[in-house]
Amino acid sequence: MKNIINKNIQFIKFSIIGLSNLSITLITYYILIYFNINYQISNILSFLLGSINGYYWNKKWVFQSSKKNKSSILKFYISYITTWLLSAILLYFWIEILHISKNIAPIINVLIITPMNYILNKKWTFK
Repeated sequence: MKNIINKNIQFIKFSIIGLSNLSITLITYYILIYFNINYQISNILSFLLGSINGYYWNKKWVFQSSKKNKSSILKFYISYITTWLLSAILLYFWIEILHISKNIAPIINVLIITPMNYILNKKWTFK
């Protein structure tokens, strides 16, 4: 078991940070939705807060990158904007086309976006 954990420690750390991002993002999203802010605007604002948290902890703790900030920040936000665009398209699809609750739709997105984000960050942003 210890060998499995050691082999996957980076993904485990990424998942822990992902859970904190998810918490920040969803709490922000639900608060904004509660105040009748459009779900797409809520998605953008919650994405920004989660991504700031994600950049800091992924750089320092998960990938332990010593890359210069400008390069890694640019790559990080290109990765996050790419996955955010997919998230926005999927939100529209879940909510407007399939009529899934705007409270449930972001949770579905996590299952799709998280692995994609991990791969982009591992292979490109913090390589």
